[in-house]
Amino acid sequence: MSSTLSAPSQQASKAALTAALTENPLTTTNPLSDNPDAEPGEIQEVDMNAQAEGIRTVFSDPTNFNVKHPLYSAWTLWFDSPATKGRNLPQTPVSSFPQTPMLQTPSAAAAQGWMEDIKRVISFNSVEEFWGLYNHIVPPSQLPQKANYYLFKARIIPAWEDDANKNGGKWSIQLPKEKNRGNVDKMWLYTMLAAIGETFDPYLTSGESPEPNLQSLITGVIVSTRPQFYRLSIWTRLAPTGDDDKLRERIETVGRHFKASVLGYAESQKLAGPLATEVEFLSHKDSEKKGKAKKIIV
Repeated sequence: MSSTLSAPSQQASKAALTAALTENPLTTTNPLSDNPDAEPGEIQEVDMNAQAEGIRTVFSDPTNFNVKHPLYSAWTLWFDSPATKGRNLPQTPVSSFPQTPMLQTPSAAAAQGWMEDIKRVISFNSVEEFWGLYNHIVPPSQLPQKANYYLFKARIIPAWEDDANKNGGKWSIQLPKEKNRGNVDKMWLYTMLAAIGETFDPYLTSGESPEPNLQSLITGVIVSTRPQFYRLSIWTRLAPTGDDDKLRERIETVGRHFKASVLGYAESQKLAGPLATEVEFLSHKDSEKKGKAKKIIV
Protein backbone atom coordinates (compact mmCIF):
# COMPACT_ATOMS: atom_id res chain seq x y z
CA MET A 1 0.00 0.00 0.00
CA SER A 2 1.73 3.14 -1.11
CA SER A 3 -0.68 5.95 -0.36
CA THR A 4 -3.11 7.06 2.33
CA LEU A 5 -6.76 6.61 1.44
CA SER A 6 -8.73 9.69 0.52
CA ALA A 7 -11.77 10.50 2.66
CA PRO A 8 -14.36 9.47 0.00
CA SER A 9 -12.47 6.25 -0.76
CA GLN A 10 -12.14 5.45 2.94
CA GLN A 11 -15.87 6.00 3.46
CA ALA A 12 -16.76 3.78 0.50
CA SER A 13 -14.29 1.13 1.61
CA LYS A 14 -15.72 1.10 5.13
CA ALA A 15 -19.15 0.49 3.59
CA ALA A 16 -17.71 -2.49 1.73
CA LEU A 17 -15.97 -3.62 4.89
CA THR A 18 -19.16 -3.43 6.96
CA ALA A 19 -21.00 -5.61 4.45
CA ALA A 20 -18.08 -8.03 4.25
CA LEU A 21 -17.87 -8.49 8.01
CA THR A 22 -21.58 -9.27 8.33
CA GLU A 23 -20.90 -12.91 7.56
CA ASN A 24 -17.12 -12.94 8.05
CA PRO A 25 -16.38 -11.57 11.55
CA LEU A 26 -12.74 -11.21 12.54
CA THR A 27 -11.43 -13.89 14.87
CA THR A 28 -9.31 -12.89 17.83
CA THR A 29 -7.31 -14.85 20.38
CA ASN A 30 -9.10 -15.54 23.66
CA PRO A 31 -6.99 -13.85 26.36
CA LEU A 32 -8.12 -16.40 28.97
CA SER A 33 -6.62 -19.28 27.02
CA ASP A 34 -3.12 -17.93 27.66
CA ASN A 35 -3.61 -17.19 31.36
CA PRO A 36 -2.22 -20.10 33.47
CA ASP A 37 -3.83 -18.73 36.65
CA ALA A 38 -7.38 -18.64 35.29
CA GLU A 39 -9.78 -21.02 36.98
CA PRO A 40 -12.32 -22.92 34.86
CA GLY A 41 -15.39 -20.74 34.41
CA GLU A 42 -13.70 -17.75 36.03
CA ILE A 43 -14.58 -14.36 34.54
CA GLN A 44 -11.60 -12.03 34.29
CA GLU A 45 -11.36 -8.39 33.33
CA VAL A 46 -9.94 -7.82 29.88
CA ASP A 47 -8.05 -4.66 28.96
CA MET A 48 -9.60 -3.95 25.56
CA ASN A 49 -7.49 -0.81 25.06
CA ALA A 50 -4.29 -2.81 25.51
CA GLN A 51 -5.47 -5.39 22.99
CA ALA A 52 -6.51 -2.72 20.47
CA GLU A 53 -3.09 -1.05 20.58
CA GLY A 54 -1.56 -4.01 18.76
CA ILE A 55 -4.16 -4.11 15.99
CA ARG A 56 -3.32 -2.10 12.89
CA THR A 57 -5.87 -2.03 10.06
CA VAL A 58 -5.56 -0.56 6.59
CA PHE A 59 -7.43 2.52 7.87
CA SER A 60 -4.99 3.29 10.69
CA ASP A 61 -1.78 2.19 8.94
CA PRO A 62 -2.07 1.74 5.15
CA THR A 63 1.53 0.45 4.93
CA ASN A 64 2.10 -1.81 7.95
CA PHE A 65 -1.38 -3.18 8.72
CA ASN A 66 -1.49 -6.58 10.44
CA VAL A 67 -5.21 -7.39 10.29
CA LYS A 68 -7.06 -8.32 7.10
CA HIS A 69 -10.79 -7.96 6.59
CA PRO A 70 -12.22 -10.88 4.55
CA LEU A 71 -14.77 -10.30 1.80
CA TYR A 72 -17.90 -12.31 1.09
CA SER A 73 -16.22 -13.76 -2.02
CA ALA A 74 -12.87 -13.94 -3.75
CA TRP A 75 -12.57 -11.83 -6.90
CA THR A 76 -10.38 -11.85 -10.02
CA LEU A 77 -9.39 -8.83 -12.12
CA TRP A 78 -9.06 -9.40 -15.87
CA PHE A 79 -7.80 -7.01 -18.56
CA ASP A 80 -7.67 -6.71 -22.31
CA SER A 81 -6.70 -4.06 -24.85
CA PRO A 82 -5.57 -3.94 -28.49
CA ALA A 83 -2.06 -4.77 -27.22
CA THR A 84 -3.24 -8.14 -25.87
CA LYS A 85 -5.11 -9.27 -28.99
CA GLY A 86 -3.60 -12.41 -30.46
CA ARG A 87 -0.49 -12.16 -28.28
CA ASN A 88 0.65 -14.34 -25.40
CA LEU A 89 1.81 -11.53 -23.12
CA PRO A 90 3.09 -12.38 -19.65
CA GLN A 91 2.82 -8.81 -18.39
CA THR A 92 -0.33 -7.29 -16.89
CA PRO A 93 -1.43 -3.75 -15.96
CA VAL A 94 -0.03 -4.39 -12.45
CA SER A 95 3.32 -2.66 -12.10
CA SER A 96 4.73 -3.85 -8.77
CA PHE A 97 1.98 -5.52 -6.75
CA PRO A 98 3.18 -9.01 -5.72
CA GLN A 99 1.35 -11.75 -7.58
CA THR A 100 -0.52 -14.45 -5.68
CA PRO A 101 -1.63 -17.81 -7.10
CA MET A 102 -4.71 -17.57 -9.31
CA LEU A 103 -7.83 -19.45 -8.29
CA GLN A 104 -8.82 -22.18 -10.70
CA THR A 105 -11.21 -20.90 -13.33
CA PRO A 106 -13.51 -23.27 -15.25
CA SER A 107 -13.28 -23.50 -19.02
CA ALA A 108 -16.05 -22.37 -21.35
CA ALA A 109 -15.51 -23.98 -24.74
CA ALA A 110 -17.73 -21.51 -26.61
CA ALA A 111 -15.67 -18.58 -25.32
CA GLN A 112 -12.17 -20.00 -25.82
CA GLY A 113 -11.31 -17.84 -28.84
CA TRP A 114 -12.20 -14.64 -27.04
CA MET A 115 -10.58 -15.81 -23.78
CA GLU A 116 -7.22 -16.14 -25.52
CA ASP A 117 -7.03 -12.35 -25.68
CA ILE A 118 -8.06 -11.53 -22.12
CA LYS A 119 -5.45 -11.63 -19.37
CA ARG A 120 -5.97 -12.47 -15.70
CA VAL A 121 -4.29 -9.90 -13.47
CA ILE A 122 -4.72 -11.19 -9.92
CA SER A 123 -7.19 -12.70 -7.43
CA PHE A 124 -7.91 -11.38 -3.94
CA ASN A 125 -10.27 -12.03 -1.03
CA SER A 126 -9.74 -9.19 1.47
CA VAL A 127 -10.26 -5.43 1.64
CA GLU A 128 -6.51 -4.88 2.09
CA GLU A 129 -5.56 -6.95 -0.97
CA PHE A 130 -8.08 -4.98 -3.02
CA TRP A 131 -6.47 -1.67 -2.05
CA GLY A 132 -3.02 -3.08 -2.72
CA LEU A 133 -4.18 -4.00 -6.21
CA TYR A 134 -6.04 -0.74 -6.82
CA ASN A 135 -3.04 1.39 -5.87
CA HIS A 136 -0.84 -0.35 -8.46
CA ILE A 137 -2.95 -0.52 -11.62
CA VAL A 138 -3.51 2.03 -14.36
CA PRO A 139 -6.79 3.94 -13.80
CA PRO A 140 -9.46 3.85 -16.55
CA SER A 141 -8.83 7.49 -17.51
CA GLN A 142 -5.29 6.51 -18.55
CA LEU A 143 -6.06 3.27 -20.37
CA PRO A 144 -5.64 3.05 -24.15
CA GLN A 145 -8.66 3.09 -26.42
CA LYS A 146 -10.66 -0.15 -26.63
CA ALA A 147 -9.30 -1.41 -23.29
CA ASN A 148 -11.40 -3.12 -20.63
CA TYR A 149 -11.13 -4.05 -16.95
CA TYR A 150 -13.31 -6.96 -15.80
CA LEU A 151 -13.69 -7.57 -12.05
CA PHE A 152 -15.54 -10.88 -11.62
CA LYS A 153 -16.08 -13.29 -8.78
CA ALA A 154 -13.46 -16.00 -8.72
CA ARG A 155 -14.23 -19.01 -10.92
CA ILE A 156 -16.59 -16.96 -13.11
CA ILE A 157 -15.31 -16.19 -16.58
CA PRO A 158 -16.30 -12.71 -17.86
CA ALA A 159 -18.19 -14.18 -20.81
CA TRP A 160 -21.87 -14.74 -21.57
CA GLU A 161 -21.21 -18.46 -22.02
CA ASP A 162 -20.20 -19.03 -18.40
CA ASP A 163 -22.90 -20.90 -16.46
CA ALA A 164 -23.08 -18.07 -13.90
CA ASN A 165 -23.82 -15.50 -16.63
CA LYS A 166 -25.77 -17.28 -19.37
CA ASN A 167 -29.20 -16.62 -17.84
CA GLY A 168 -28.40 -13.08 -16.73
CA GLY A 169 -27.88 -9.63 -18.14
CA LYS A 170 -26.20 -6.33 -17.41
CA TRP A 171 -26.88 -2.83 -16.15
CA SER A 172 -24.78 -0.32 -18.09
CA ILE A 173 -24.27 3.36 -18.69
CA GLN A 174 -22.36 5.05 -21.50
CA LEU A 175 -20.72 8.41 -20.75
CA PRO A 176 -19.08 10.91 -23.14
CA LYS A 177 -15.33 10.69 -22.70
CA GLU A 178 -14.36 14.37 -22.66
CA LYS A 179 -17.00 15.33 -20.08
CA ASN A 180 -16.24 12.40 -17.77
CA ARG A 181 -12.48 11.94 -17.95
CA GLY A 182 -12.19 13.49 -14.49
CA ASN A 183 -14.99 11.36 -13.00
CA VAL A 184 -14.59 7.90 -14.49
CA ASP A 185 -11.85 6.77 -12.09
CA LYS A 186 -14.00 7.56 -9.06
CA MET A 187 -17.05 5.95 -10.67
CA TRP A 188 -15.10 2.78 -11.38
CA LEU A 189 -13.66 2.70 -7.86
CA TYR A 190 -17.09 3.05 -6.24
CA THR A 191 -18.53 0.44 -8.62
CA MET A 192 -15.84 -2.05 -7.56
CA LEU A 193 -16.33 -1.27 -3.86
CA ALA A 194 -20.08 -1.79 -4.14
CA ALA A 195 -19.43 -5.11 -5.90
CA ILE A 196 -16.90 -6.56 -3.44
CA GLY A 197 -18.93 -5.27 -0.48
CA GLU A 198 -22.12 -6.82 -1.93
CA THR A 199 -24.06 -3.60 -1.46
CA PHE A 200 -25.72 -3.78 -4.90
CA ASP A 201 -28.08 -6.54 -3.78
CA PRO A 202 -30.09 -5.45 -0.71
CA TYR A 203 -31.28 -9.01 -0.08
CA LEU A 204 -27.79 -9.87 1.18
CA THR A 205 -27.22 -6.88 3.47
CA SER A 206 -30.67 -6.07 4.86
CA GLY A 207 -31.01 -9.25 6.90
CA GLU A 208 -34.48 -9.75 5.40
CA SER A 209 -33.66 -12.31 2.72
CA PRO A 210 -36.69 -14.49 1.92
CA GLU A 211 -34.35 -17.43 1.26
CA PRO A 212 -31.63 -18.55 3.70
CA ASN A 213 -29.08 -19.47 1.00
CA LEU A 214 -29.89 -16.77 -1.54
CA GLN A 215 -27.03 -16.07 -3.97
CA SER A 216 -25.93 -12.57 -4.88
CA LEU A 217 -27.22 -11.41 -8.24
CA ILE A 218 -23.87 -9.80 -9.09
CA THR A 219 -21.26 -11.80 -10.98
CA GLY A 220 -18.95 -8.98 -12.08
CA VAL A 221 -18.42 -5.37 -13.11
CA ILE A 222 -16.70 -3.90 -16.17
CA VAL A 223 -15.26 -0.58 -17.31
CA SER A 224 -14.55 -0.06 -21.01
CA THR A 225 -12.76 2.77 -22.79
CA ARG A 226 -13.70 3.67 -26.34
CA PRO A 227 -12.58 6.51 -28.60
CA GLN A 228 -15.51 8.76 -27.62
CA PHE A 229 -17.01 7.29 -24.45
CA TYR A 230 -16.61 5.20 -21.31
CA ARG A 231 -18.97 2.37 -20.43
CA LEU A 232 -19.58 1.00 -16.93
CA SER A 233 -21.46 -2.30 -16.56
CA ILE A 234 -22.75 -4.60 -13.82
CA TRP A 235 -23.40 -8.21 -14.78
CA THR A 236 -26.11 -10.25 -13.07
CA ARG A 237 -26.63 -14.02 -12.94
CA LEU A 238 -30.37 -13.72 -13.65
CA ALA A 239 -32.62 -11.55 -15.82
CA PRO A 240 -36.39 -10.98 -15.50
CA THR A 241 -38.53 -13.17 -17.71
CA GLY A 242 -42.31 -13.30 -18.04
CA ASP A 243 -44.21 -12.19 -14.95
CA ASP A 244 -41.49 -12.70 -12.34
CA ASP A 245 -42.23 -9.47 -10.47
CA LYS A 246 -39.99 -10.28 -7.49
CA LEU A 247 -36.92 -10.81 -9.65
CA ARG A 248 -37.68 -7.71 -11.71
CA GLU A 249 -37.98 -5.65 -8.53
CA ARG A 250 -34.68 -7.03 -7.29
CA ILE A 251 -32.98 -6.28 -10.62
CA GLU A 252 -34.38 -2.73 -10.64
CA THR A 253 -33.09 -2.17 -7.09
CA VAL A 254 -29.59 -2.99 -8.32
CA GLY A 255 -29.96 -0.41 -11.11
CA ARG A 256 -31.28 2.31 -8.81
CA HIS A 257 -28.45 1.71 -6.34
CA PHE A 258 -25.95 1.88 -9.21
CA LYS A 259 -27.39 5.16 -10.50
CA ALA A 260 -27.92 7.02 -7.22
CA SER A 261 -25.57 5.62 -4.57
CA VAL A 262 -22.61 4.57 -6.74
CA LEU A 263 -22.60 7.00 -9.67
CA GLY A 264 -24.10 9.86 -7.67
CA TYR A 265 -26.97 10.87 -9.95
CA ALA A 266 -30.45 11.76 -8.75
CA GLU A 267 -32.90 8.91 -9.31
CA SER A 268 -35.13 11.15 -11.45
CA GLN A 269 -32.25 12.65 -13.46
CA LYS A 270 -32.28 12.11 -17.23
CA LEU A 271 -28.86 11.18 -18.56
CA ALA A 272 -29.31 10.26 -22.23
CA GLY A 273 -27.80 12.57 -24.83
CA PRO A 274 -25.05 12.66 -27.46
CA LEU A 275 -22.88 9.57 -26.84
CA ALA A 276 -24.67 9.08 -23.49
CA THR A 277 -27.27 6.58 -22.33
CA GLU A 278 -29.52 6.20 -19.34
CA VAL A 279 -28.70 3.53 -16.74
CA GLU A 280 -30.30 0.61 -18.57
CA PHE A 281 -30.61 -3.16 -18.20
CA LEU A 282 -30.56 -5.69 -21.01
CA SER A 283 -30.47 -9.47 -20.75
CA HIS A 284 -27.62 -11.22 -22.53
CA LYS A 285 -30.10 -13.15 -24.65
CA ASP A 286 -31.86 -9.93 -25.73
CA SER A 287 -28.50 -8.38 -26.59
CA GLU A 288 -28.36 -10.78 -29.53
CA LYS A 289 -31.74 -9.58 -30.85
CA LYS A 290 -30.92 -6.49 -32.83
CA GLY A 291 -33.77 -4.01 -32.80
CA LYS A 292 -36.00 -6.22 -30.62
CA ALA A 293 -34.33 -5.84 -27.23
CA LYS A 294 -36.45 -4.94 -24.20
CA LYS A 295 -34.56 -2.61 -21.90
CA ILE A 296 -35.27 -1.66 -18.31
CA ILE A 297 -34.36 1.96 -17.57
CA VAL A 298 -34.06 3.64 -14.15
